[in-house]
Amino acid sequence: MAKSVKLIDVTVRDGHQCLWATRMTTAMMREIAPRLDRAGFEAIDLVGGAVFDVCVRFLREDPWERMRILNQWVDKTPLIIHTRGQSLFTFEFFADDIVELSAERFAANGMRYHTVYDALNDIRNLEIPIKAARSHGIYTVPGLVYSASPVHTDSYYAQKARQLLAIGIDAVFIKDPSGLLVPERISTLIPAIKAEIGDLPLQLHTHCLSGLAPYVALQAVEYGVDVIHTATSTLANGASHPPTELFVKNCRRRGYKVDLDLEPIAEVADRLAYIAEREGKPTGAPNEYDEFHFEHQVAGGMISNLRFQLETVGLEDRIEEILEEAGRVRADLGYPIVVSPFAQYIVTQSVLNVMALDKGRKRFDTVPDEVRLYVRGGYGEIAGDIDPNLYDQITRGAEPITERPGALVQPALKRIRANRGPFSSDDDLLLAAFYDEAQYGALKEAGPISIEYPLMETPLLTLVKELTERPAIKGFHFIESKS
Repeated sequence: MAKSVKLIDVTVRDGHQCLWATRMTTAMMREIAPRLDRAGFEAIDLVGGAVFDVCVRFLREDPWERMRILNQWVDKTPLIIHTRGQSLFTFEFFADDIVELSAERFAANGMRYHTVYDALNDIRNLEIPIKAARSHGIYTVPGLVYSASPVHTDSYYAQKARQLLAIGIDAVFIKDPSGLLVPERISTLIPAIKAEIGDLPLQLHTHCLSGLAPYVALQAVEYGVDVIHTATSTLANGASHPPTELFVKNCRRRGYKVDLDLEPIAEVADRLAYIAEREGKPTGAPNEYDEFHFEHQVAGGMISNLRFQLETVGLEDRIEEILEEAGRVRADLGYPIVVSPFAQYIVTQSVLNVMALDKGRKRFDTVPDEVRLYVRGGYGEIAGDIDPNLYDQITRGAEPITERPGALVQPALKRIRANRGPFSSDDDLLLAAFYDEAQYGALKEAGPISIEYPLMETPLLTLVKELTERPAIKGFHFIESKS
Protein backbone atom coordinates (compact mmCIF):
# COMPACT_ATOMS: atom_id res chain seq x y z
CA MET A 1 0.00 0.00 0.00
CA ALA A 2 1.38 3.39 -1.01
CA LYS A 3 2.51 5.66 1.80
CA SER A 4 0.25 8.68 2.30
CA VAL A 5 1.91 12.10 2.54
CA LYS A 6 0.14 15.13 4.00
CA LEU A 7 0.90 18.80 3.36
CA ILE A 8 0.63 21.98 5.38
CA ASP A 9 0.24 25.21 3.43
CA VAL A 10 2.41 28.16 4.50
CA THR A 11 1.48 30.59 1.70
CA VAL A 12 -0.50 33.09 3.78
CA ARG A 13 2.00 33.12 6.67
CA ASP A 14 5.61 32.16 5.99
CA GLY A 15 5.42 32.44 2.19
CA HIS A 16 4.79 36.17 2.15
CA GLN A 17 6.94 36.62 5.26
CA CYS A 18 9.88 35.31 3.21
CA LEU A 19 9.22 37.05 -0.11
CA TRP A 20 6.99 40.05 0.57
CA ALA A 21 8.48 41.25 3.88
CA THR A 22 5.29 39.99 5.59
CA ARG A 23 3.10 42.56 3.83
CA MET A 24 0.18 40.41 2.68
CA THR A 25 -3.00 42.07 3.95
CA THR A 26 -6.14 40.28 5.04
CA ALA A 27 -7.94 41.64 1.98
CA MET A 28 -5.38 39.96 -0.30
CA MET A 29 -6.35 36.63 1.27
CA ARG A 30 -10.03 36.95 0.43
CA GLU A 31 -9.87 35.14 -2.91
CA ILE A 32 -7.02 32.86 -1.80
CA ALA A 33 -8.05 31.37 1.54
CA PRO A 34 -11.26 29.60 0.42
CA ARG A 35 -9.38 27.94 -2.42
CA LEU A 36 -6.64 26.72 -0.07
CA ASP A 37 -9.42 25.41 2.15
CA ARG A 38 -10.83 23.31 -0.70
CA ALA A 39 -7.46 21.79 -1.65
CA GLY A 40 -7.19 19.27 1.19
CA PHE A 41 -4.26 20.45 3.34
CA GLU A 42 -3.78 19.09 6.84
CA ALA A 43 -3.66 22.69 8.06
CA ILE A 44 -3.10 26.25 6.81
CA ASP A 45 -0.41 28.40 8.47
CA LEU A 46 -1.92 31.83 9.15
CA VAL A 47 -0.55 33.96 12.00
CA GLY A 48 2.63 33.98 14.04
CA GLY A 49 6.22 35.03 14.14
CA ALA A 50 6.68 38.25 12.22
CA VAL A 51 3.11 38.22 10.87
CA PHE A 52 1.51 39.13 14.20
CA ASP A 53 4.05 41.91 14.72
CA VAL A 54 3.81 43.36 11.20
CA CYS A 55 0.01 43.31 11.40
CA VAL A 56 0.22 45.64 14.39
CA ARG A 57 3.19 47.86 13.57
CA PHE A 58 2.89 48.32 9.81
CA LEU A 59 -0.42 47.07 8.40
CA ARG A 60 -2.47 48.35 11.36
CA GLU A 61 -4.59 45.21 11.25
CA ASP A 62 -5.64 43.58 14.50
CA PRO A 63 -4.19 40.05 14.26
CA TRP A 64 -6.97 38.69 16.45
CA GLU A 65 -9.48 40.09 14.00
CA ARG A 66 -7.55 38.48 11.11
CA MET A 67 -7.97 35.12 12.84
CA ARG A 68 -11.73 35.63 13.14
CA ILE A 69 -12.13 36.78 9.54
CA LEU A 70 -10.14 33.87 8.13
CA ASN A 71 -12.24 31.44 10.14
CA GLN A 72 -15.21 32.69 8.13
CA TRP A 73 -13.40 32.00 4.84
CA VAL A 74 -11.80 28.71 5.90
CA ASP A 75 -14.26 26.26 7.44
CA LYS A 76 -12.80 22.84 6.58
CA THR A 77 -9.07 23.13 7.33
CA PRO A 78 -7.52 23.95 10.73
CA LEU A 79 -5.72 27.29 10.87
CA ILE A 80 -2.28 27.40 12.46
CA ILE A 81 -1.01 29.83 15.07
CA HIS A 82 2.81 29.81 15.06
CA THR A 83 4.71 31.11 18.08
CA ARG A 84 8.22 31.50 19.49
CA GLY A 85 7.41 29.65 22.68
CA GLN A 86 7.66 31.77 25.81
CA SER A 87 8.45 34.78 23.57
CA LEU A 88 5.19 34.36 21.61
CA PHE A 89 5.52 36.89 18.73
CA THR A 90 8.47 39.00 19.89
CA PHE A 91 12.06 38.61 21.07
CA GLU A 92 11.39 39.02 24.80
CA PHE A 93 10.17 36.46 27.31
CA PHE A 94 6.67 36.91 28.70
CA ALA A 95 5.30 35.88 32.05
CA ASP A 96 3.60 32.52 32.34
CA ASP A 97 0.20 34.15 32.87
CA ILE A 98 0.55 36.04 29.56
CA VAL A 99 1.49 32.82 27.74
CA GLU A 100 -1.44 30.94 29.28
CA LEU A 101 -3.98 33.65 28.45
CA SER A 102 -2.63 33.79 24.89
CA ALA A 103 -3.38 30.08 24.46
CA GLU A 104 -6.93 30.65 25.68
CA ARG A 105 -7.40 33.46 23.16
CA PHE A 106 -5.93 31.38 20.30
CA ALA A 107 -8.70 28.87 20.89
CA ALA A 108 -11.38 31.53 21.36
CA ASN A 109 -10.42 33.12 18.02
CA GLY A 110 -10.72 29.83 16.15
CA MET A 111 -7.13 28.60 15.98
CA ARG A 112 -7.14 24.80 16.21
CA TYR A 113 -3.48 24.06 15.45
CA HIS A 114 -0.34 25.38 17.17
CA THR A 115 3.24 25.08 15.90
CA VAL A 116 5.65 26.33 18.55
CA TYR A 117 9.44 26.43 18.84
CA ASP A 118 12.23 27.81 20.97
CA ALA A 119 15.19 29.37 19.16
CA LEU A 120 17.71 27.56 21.40
CA ASN A 121 15.78 24.27 21.56
CA ASP A 122 15.52 24.76 25.33
CA ILE A 123 12.52 22.53 26.01
CA ARG A 124 11.88 24.33 29.30
CA ASN A 125 10.81 27.34 27.22
CA LEU A 126 8.15 25.21 25.50
CA GLU A 127 6.56 23.51 28.49
CA ILE A 128 4.08 26.26 29.43
CA PRO A 129 3.07 27.10 25.81
CA ILE A 130 2.50 23.42 24.96
CA LYS A 131 0.51 22.54 28.08
CA ALA A 132 -1.59 25.69 27.85
CA ALA A 133 -2.50 25.18 24.19
CA ARG A 134 -3.37 21.51 24.65
CA SER A 135 -5.53 22.32 27.67
CA HIS A 136 -7.77 24.27 25.28
CA GLY A 137 -8.01 21.43 22.79
CA ILE A 138 -5.49 22.86 20.31
CA TYR A 139 -3.51 20.31 18.30
CA THR A 140 0.05 21.22 19.31
CA VAL A 141 3.19 20.48 17.30
CA PRO A 142 6.48 21.70 18.81
CA GLY A 143 9.46 22.27 16.57
CA LEU A 144 13.08 21.20 16.85
CA VAL A 145 15.14 23.93 15.20
CA TYR A 146 17.76 22.46 12.90
CA SER A 147 21.31 23.72 12.66
CA ALA A 148 24.58 22.41 11.25
CA SER A 149 27.35 22.51 13.84
CA PRO A 150 29.61 20.16 15.79
CA VAL A 151 27.12 20.11 18.69
CA HIS A 152 23.82 19.75 16.79
CA THR A 153 24.19 16.02 16.31
CA ASP A 154 21.54 13.36 15.71
CA SER A 155 21.80 12.34 19.36
CA TYR A 156 21.23 15.97 20.39
CA TYR A 157 17.94 16.04 18.44
CA ALA A 158 16.93 12.60 19.71
CA GLN A 159 17.40 13.83 23.28
CA LYS A 160 15.29 16.94 22.59
CA ALA A 161 12.53 14.77 21.10
CA ARG A 162 12.50 12.64 24.28
CA GLN A 163 12.11 15.78 26.38
CA LEU A 164 9.14 16.89 24.28
CA LEU A 165 7.47 13.50 24.66
CA ALA A 166 7.69 13.86 28.43
CA ILE A 167 5.59 17.06 28.25
CA GLY A 168 2.88 15.54 26.04
CA ILE A 169 2.53 16.56 22.38
CA ASP A 170 0.52 15.70 19.27
CA ALA A 171 3.34 15.65 16.70
CA VAL A 172 6.83 17.09 16.09
CA PHE A 173 8.20 19.25 13.30
CA ILE A 174 11.77 19.84 12.21
CA LYS A 175 12.24 23.56 11.62
CA ASP A 176 15.05 24.35 9.18
CA PRO A 177 14.90 28.17 9.00
CA SER A 178 18.12 28.65 7.03
CA GLY A 179 17.64 25.78 4.60
CA LEU A 180 20.69 23.89 5.88
CA LEU A 181 19.40 20.35 5.60
CA VAL A 182 21.13 18.24 2.96
CA PRO A 183 20.09 14.81 1.67
CA GLU A 184 22.95 13.05 3.48
CA ARG A 185 21.86 14.41 6.88
CA ILE A 186 18.22 13.52 6.26
CA SER A 187 19.20 9.85 6.06
CA THR A 188 20.43 9.85 9.67
CA LEU A 189 18.48 12.64 11.38
CA ILE A 190 14.96 11.47 10.47
CA PRO A 191 15.46 7.88 11.69
CA ALA A 192 17.02 9.16 14.93
CA ILE A 193 14.00 11.32 15.73
CA LYS A 194 11.47 8.73 14.54
CA ALA A 195 13.04 6.17 16.85
CA GLU A 196 12.15 8.44 19.79
CA ILE A 197 8.64 9.61 18.83
CA GLY A 198 7.34 6.31 17.50
CA ASP A 199 3.94 6.62 15.81
CA LEU A 200 3.61 10.37 16.37
CA PRO A 201 3.62 12.27 13.05
CA LEU A 202 6.88 13.93 12.06
CA GLN A 203 6.77 17.08 9.94
CA LEU A 204 9.39 19.01 7.97
CA HIS A 205 9.44 22.80 7.62
CA THR A 206 12.43 23.78 5.47
CA HIS A 207 13.40 26.79 3.37
CA CYS A 208 14.90 26.94 -0.12
CA LEU A 209 17.83 29.23 0.70
CA SER A 210 20.42 26.68 -0.44
CA GLY A 211 18.30 25.53 -3.38
CA LEU A 212 18.17 21.98 -1.96
CA ALA A 213 14.85 22.03 -0.10
CA PRO A 214 12.57 20.58 -2.83
CA TYR A 215 14.79 17.49 -3.09
CA VAL A 216 15.44 17.33 0.66
CA ALA A 217 11.67 17.28 1.27
CA LEU A 218 11.25 14.31 -1.06
CA GLN A 219 14.08 12.45 0.66
CA ALA A 220 12.57 13.27 4.05
CA VAL A 221 9.41 11.41 3.01
CA GLU A 222 11.60 8.50 1.92
CA TYR A 223 13.10 8.29 5.42
CA GLY A 224 9.87 8.63 7.39
CA VAL A 225 8.56 12.21 7.48
CA ASP A 226 4.75 12.24 7.34
CA VAL A 227 3.91 15.92 6.70
CA ILE A 228 5.71 18.52 4.55
CA HIS A 229 5.22 22.30 4.75
CA THR A 230 4.93 23.86 1.27
CA ALA A 231 3.95 27.15 -0.37
CA THR A 232 1.98 27.90 -3.53
CA SER A 233 4.48 28.22 -6.39
CA THR A 234 4.12 32.00 -6.76
CA LEU A 235 5.37 32.43 -3.18
CA ALA A 236 7.71 29.41 -3.09
CA ASN A 237 11.47 29.02 -3.66
CA GLY A 238 13.93 31.82 -2.94
CA ALA A 239 13.91 32.30 0.84
CA SER A 240 10.54 30.53 1.01
CA HIS A 241 9.52 26.86 0.88
CA PRO A 242 9.25 24.06 -1.68
CA PRO A 243 6.42 24.72 -4.19
CA THR A 244 3.26 22.75 -3.44
CA GLU A 245 2.45 21.89 -7.05
CA LEU A 246 5.85 20.45 -7.98
CA PHE A 247 6.28 18.66 -4.68
CA VAL A 248 2.93 16.89 -5.10
CA LYS A 249 3.77 15.85 -8.65
CA ASN A 250 7.19 14.56 -7.60
CA CYS A 251 5.71 12.66 -4.66
CA ARG A 252 3.16 10.98 -6.89
CA ARG A 253 5.85 10.11 -9.40
CA ARG A 254 7.69 8.29 -6.61
CA GLY A 255 4.54 6.30 -5.86
CA TYR A 256 3.31 8.14 -2.76
CA LYS A 257 -0.33 8.99 -2.19
CA VAL A 258 -1.08 12.71 -1.79
CA ASP A 259 -4.76 13.59 -1.35
CA LEU A 260 -4.48 17.18 -2.54
CA ASP A 261 -6.47 18.87 -5.30
CA LEU A 262 -4.09 20.98 -7.39
CA GLU A 263 -6.83 22.79 -9.30
CA PRO A 264 -7.62 25.32 -6.53
CA ILE A 265 -3.86 25.68 -5.94
CA ALA A 266 -3.45 26.74 -9.58
CA GLU A 267 -6.17 29.35 -9.02
CA VAL A 268 -4.34 30.59 -5.93
CA ALA A 269 -1.09 30.84 -7.90
CA ASP A 270 -2.81 32.95 -10.57
CA ARG A 271 -4.31 35.29 -8.00
CA LEU A 272 -1.00 35.68 -6.17
CA ALA A 273 0.69 36.53 -9.47
CA TYR A 274 -1.99 39.17 -10.06
CA ILE A 275 -1.45 40.66 -6.58
CA ALA A 276 2.33 40.60 -7.00
CA GLU A 277 2.12 42.50 -10.27
CA ARG A 278 -0.39 44.98 -8.91
CA GLU A 279 1.63 45.63 -5.72
CA GLY A 280 5.09 45.50 -7.30
CA LYS A 281 6.14 42.51 -5.20
CA PRO A 282 8.49 39.69 -6.26
CA THR A 283 7.58 36.11 -6.98
CA GLY A 284 9.71 33.16 -5.96
CA ALA A 285 12.59 31.82 -8.05
CA PRO A 286 15.00 28.96 -7.25
CA ASN A 287 18.28 29.87 -5.55
CA GLU A 288 21.66 28.73 -6.79
CA TYR A 289 23.63 26.49 -4.44
CA ASP A 290 26.29 28.42 -2.49
CA GLU A 291 28.65 26.58 -0.14
CA PHE A 292 29.33 29.83 1.76
CA HIS A 293 25.73 29.80 3.00
CA PHE A 294 26.50 26.76 5.17
CA GLU A 295 29.34 28.64 6.86
CA HIS A 296 27.58 31.84 7.91
CA GLN A 297 23.99 30.38 7.85
CA VAL A 298 22.43 33.85 7.65
CA ALA A 299 19.09 33.97 5.84
CA GLY A 300 18.82 35.91 2.59
CA GLY A 301 16.36 38.50 3.91
CA MET A 302 18.71 39.42 6.72
CA ILE A 303 21.62 39.70 4.28
CA SER A 304 19.58 42.17 2.21
CA ASN A 305 18.84 44.24 5.30
CA LEU A 306 22.49 44.05 6.36
CA ARG A 307 23.65 45.23 2.94
CA PHE A 308 21.33 48.23 3.15
CA GLN A 309 22.48 49.12 6.67
CA LEU A 310 26.14 48.80 5.71
CA GLU A 311 25.60 51.20 2.82
CA THR A 312 24.45 53.86 5.27
CA VAL A 313 27.80 53.69 7.12
CA GLY A 314 30.04 53.18 4.10
CA LEU A 315 30.82 49.51 4.75
CA GLU A 316 28.90 47.92 1.89
CA ASP A 317 32.09 46.43 0.42
CA ARG A 318 32.77 44.55 3.70
CA ILE A 319 29.71 42.31 3.67
CA GLU A 320 31.53 39.07 2.85
CA GLU A 321 34.09 39.78 5.55
CA ILE A 322 31.27 40.38 8.04
CA LEU A 323 29.55 37.14 7.06
CA GLU A 324 32.86 35.30 7.53
CA GLU A 325 33.07 36.85 10.98
CA ALA A 326 29.49 35.71 11.68
CA GLY A 327 30.63 32.11 11.34
CA ARG A 328 33.44 32.72 13.84
CA VAL A 329 31.17 34.58 16.27
CA ARG A 330 28.70 31.74 16.23
CA ALA A 331 31.42 29.22 17.09
CA ASP A 332 32.75 31.49 19.85
CA LEU A 333 29.28 31.75 21.38
CA GLY A 334 28.58 28.02 21.57
CA TYR A 335 26.76 27.69 18.24
CA PRO A 336 23.47 29.52 18.75
CA ILE A 337 21.08 28.71 15.91
CA VAL A 338 20.92 31.45 13.28
CA VAL A 339 17.23 32.21 13.71
CA SER A 340 15.52 35.23 15.28
CA PRO A 341 16.54 36.74 17.59
CA PHE A 342 20.00 35.16 17.62
CA ALA A 343 20.54 35.74 13.91
CA GLN A 344 20.26 39.47 14.59
CA TYR A 345 22.55 39.25 17.61
CA ILE A 346 25.23 37.29 15.72
CA VAL A 347 25.23 39.70 12.78
CA THR A 348 25.35 42.76 15.06
CA GLN A 349 28.27 41.33 17.02
CA SER A 350 30.05 40.51 13.76
CA VAL A 351 29.77 44.09 12.52
CA LEU A 352 31.05 45.38 15.88
CA ASN A 353 34.01 42.97 15.77
CA VAL A 354 35.02 43.98 12.25
CA MET A 355 34.80 47.68 13.17
CA ALA A 356 36.83 47.06 16.34
CA LEU A 357 39.62 45.36 14.38
CA ASP A 358 39.67 48.33 12.00
CA LYS A 359 40.48 50.54 14.99
CA GLY A 360 43.16 48.23 16.39
CA ARG A 361 40.94 46.88 19.17
CA LYS A 362 40.06 43.28 20.06
CA ARG A 363 37.06 41.27 18.95
CA PHE A 364 34.21 41.45 21.49
CA ASP A 365 35.52 44.76 22.87
CA THR A 366 31.98 46.06 22.40
CA VAL A 367 29.15 43.64 23.21
CA PRO A 368 25.40 44.37 23.06
CA ASP A 369 23.38 43.71 26.22
CA GLU A 370 21.43 40.98 24.42
CA VAL A 371 24.62 39.03 23.70
CA ARG A 372 25.71 39.41 27.34
CA LEU A 373 22.35 38.05 28.48
CA TYR A 374 22.54 35.14 26.04
CA VAL A 375 26.05 34.16 27.21
CA ARG A 376 24.88 34.14 30.84
CA GLY A 377 22.05 31.76 29.94
CA GLY A 378 19.32 34.38 30.07
CA TYR A 379 17.58 33.00 26.98
CA GLY A 380 18.05 29.34 27.87
CA GLU A 381 20.50 26.48 27.50
CA ILE A 382 23.51 27.00 25.23
CA ALA A 383 24.23 23.99 23.03
CA GLY A 384 28.02 24.32 22.89
CA ASP A 385 30.82 25.58 25.10
CA ILE A 386 32.07 29.15 25.47
CA ASP A 387 35.72 29.71 26.25
CA PRO A 388 35.98 30.73 29.96
CA ASN A 389 38.16 33.75 29.12
CA LEU A 390 35.65 34.97 26.54
CA TYR A 391 32.82 34.29 28.97
CA ASP A 392 34.43 36.51 31.61
CA GLN A 393 35.18 39.22 29.04
CA ILE A 394 31.58 39.34 27.84
CA THR A 395 29.74 38.95 31.16
CA ARG A 396 32.10 41.11 33.23
CA GLY A 397 31.82 38.71 36.14
CA ALA A 398 28.03 38.46 36.23
CA GLU A 399 26.67 35.19 37.56
CA PRO A 400 25.31 32.62 35.10
CA ILE A 401 21.54 32.18 34.85
CA THR A 402 20.41 28.57 35.28
CA GLU A 403 16.67 28.93 35.91
CA ARG A 404 13.99 28.62 33.25
CA PRO A 405 13.91 32.14 31.75
CA GLY A 406 10.13 32.45 31.92
CA ALA A 407 10.18 31.73 35.65
CA LEU A 408 12.21 34.92 36.16
CA VAL A 409 9.47 37.09 34.65
CA GLN A 410 6.94 38.36 37.18
CA PRO A 411 3.20 37.76 36.58
CA ALA A 412 1.93 40.62 34.44
CA LEU A 413 -1.83 40.50 33.86
CA LYS A 414 -2.86 42.26 37.09
CA ARG A 415 -0.27 45.01 36.57
CA ILE A 416 -1.25 45.63 32.93
CA ARG A 417 -4.95 45.83 33.81
CA ALA A 418 -4.16 48.36 36.52
CA ASN A 419 -1.74 50.49 34.47
CA ARG A 420 -3.23 50.32 30.98
CA GLY A 421 -6.84 49.21 31.44
CA PRO A 422 -9.73 48.94 31.38
CA PHE A 423 -9.89 46.79 28.23
CA SER A 424 -12.90 45.78 26.23
CA SER A 425 -11.53 42.25 25.77
CA ASP A 426 -8.68 39.96 26.75
CA ASP A 427 -7.48 40.25 23.15
CA ASP A 428 -6.89 43.95 23.75
CA LEU A 429 -5.26 43.22 27.09
CA LEU A 430 -2.74 40.98 25.35
CA LEU A 431 -2.07 43.56 22.65
CA ALA A 432 -1.26 46.01 25.44
CA ALA A 433 1.09 43.42 26.96
CA PHE A 434 2.93 43.03 23.65
CA TYR A 435 3.03 46.69 22.53
CA ASP A 436 3.51 50.14 24.03
CA GLU A 437 0.76 52.73 24.13
CA ALA A 438 1.81 54.38 20.85
CA GLN A 439 1.61 51.16 18.82
CA TYR A 440 -1.52 49.97 20.61
CA GLY A 441 -3.25 53.32 20.17
CA ALA A 442 -2.38 53.53 16.47
CA LEU A 443 -3.79 50.05 15.89
CA LYS A 444 -7.04 50.86 17.66
CA GLU A 445 -7.35 54.16 15.81
CA ALA A 446 -7.05 52.34 12.47
CA GLY A 447 -10.40 50.65 13.04
CA PRO A 448 -11.70 47.37 11.60
CA ILE A 449 -9.78 45.49 8.93
CA SER A 450 -10.82 46.23 5.35
CA ILE A 451 -11.42 43.07 3.33
CA GLU A 452 -11.93 44.79 -0.02
CA TYR A 453 -9.39 44.07 -2.73
CA PRO A 454 -9.80 44.45 -6.53
CA LEU A 455 -10.79 41.17 -8.14
CA MET A 456 -8.42 39.61 -10.61
CA GLU A 457 -9.52 39.91 -14.21
CA THR A 458 -10.87 36.49 -15.15
CA PRO A 459 -12.20 35.56 -18.61
CA LEU A 460 -15.78 35.63 -17.27
CA LEU A 461 -15.34 38.96 -15.53
CA THR A 462 -13.73 40.47 -18.63
CA LEU A 463 -16.62 39.25 -20.82
CA VAL A 464 -19.24 40.65 -18.47
CA LYS A 465 -17.47 44.03 -18.32
CA GLU A 466 -17.45 44.17 -22.12
CA LEU A 467 -21.15 43.28 -22.25
CA THR A 468 -22.16 45.86 -19.65
CA GLU A 469 -20.41 48.57 -21.66
CA ARG A 470 -22.71 47.95 -24.67
CA PRO A 471 -25.64 50.40 -24.78
CA ALA A 472 -28.23 47.66 -25.39
CA ILE A 473 -27.71 46.04 -21.98
CA LYS A 474 -26.56 48.92 -19.79
CA GLY A 475 -28.75 47.74 -16.92
CA PHE A 476 -26.96 44.39 -16.51
CA HIS A 477 -25.17 43.98 -13.19
CA PHE A 478 -22.58 41.28 -12.53
CA ILE A 479 -22.62 39.67 -9.09
CA GLU A 480 -19.02 39.18 -7.94
CA SER A 481 -18.22 35.75 -6.60
CA LYS A 482 -17.07 35.58 -2.99
CA SER A 483 -15.90 31.97 -3.24
